[in-house]
Amino acid sequence: MRILFIGDICGRPGREATARALPILREEFGGFDFVIADGENAAAGFGLTEKVMNELFSCGIDILTNGNHIWDKKDFIPLLDSEPRVLRPANHPDGTPGRGIGVYENARGAKLAVMCLQGRVFMPPLECPFRTADKLLGSTDVPAIFVDFHGEATSEKRAMGLWLDGRVSALAGTHTHVQTADEEVLPGGTAFISDAGMTGGHAGIIGMTAKSVMPKFLYGTPCKFDICDEGVRIQAVSIDIDDETGRALDIRRINKQLN
Repeated sequence: MRILFIGDICGRPGREATARALPILREEFGGFDFVIADGENAAAGFGLTEKVMNELFSCGIDILTNGNHIWDKKDFIPLLDSEPRVLRPANHPDGTPGRGIGVYENARGAKLAVMCLQGRVFMPPLECPFRTADKLLGSTDVPAIFVDFHGEATSEKRAMGLWLDGRVSALAGTHTHVQTADEEVLPGGTAFISDAGMTGGHAGIIGMTAKSVMPKFLYGTPCKFDICDEGVRIQAVSIDIDDETGRALDIRRINKQLN
């Protein structure tokens, strides 16, 4: 099984980059069994809308994971209960709309479990992601399991990778919008990268224009962030997984300039 995981899609430039790049990547890698993307920044940089969700699915994404910004568009929240292809962090308390894990099957009958977790270091307080992961792993018998761990600290992401090594097929970090160069298959057979990166405009500051963000750093005052549409890149990872054992065979980092 080969899966593609696309780092945080940021605004229209990120959506357009995804639509342009997916056919190129499918040809380059010989196709993908599942395409997963973190979509929490896809609607103007903050959250998702139904229209944006449908746009991403129509361009070839199978599953959308998310993080803390999934709650930014209030009209979208009811869809979390009705759309199984959209996940939110699993370590929210019971009763929170949506789901944090799903099992998906493709046309050839291959199955993949996808789990979404959110870290607690420098992040809003949530239940323990480590114990949540343990609980969820007991609820599925699918060998191939992918985890999007949405967190700020590379140390926490690394800790989660080692905690789950040998129990999941792959763990990719998200949230920082900066792709790390630490991709590897851990000793137990789990593919790992601290952060898959960001798909969108890289000429500004983590997806926003430098001009719109700079006042926050200079004056500490609230300001409106504008999406950056220059230096557009798609950043992602391709992961090969043994269907029978669920062990990762390879992880390859993708970082393509598109304009």
